[in-house]
Amino acid sequence: MFSVDKIKELVEQGLPGAQATVRDTTGTNDHFELQVIASAFEGKGPIERHRMVYAALGALVGAEIHALSLRTVTPAEAGGK
Repeated sequence: MFSVDKIKELVEQGLPGAQATVRDTTGTNDHFELQVIASAFEGKGPIERHRMVYAALGALVGAEIHALSLRTVTPAEAGGK
């Protein structure tokens, strides 16, 4: 099982300048919703953005993290955040 704090930390370390918001969707610490706001997503499509997040999380996806719903946006897409 994994914590929302650890996921947030890994994503924000792996994507410098990113802001991650994580929610445990089942209360079991293995199914999560993750929103990532990052300027690094500029000019990239959804698949490329998701790959960047998966790279930051490494082998945890499919192991400790059983299910992950992603929303990846640029600061402009997030409303200027």
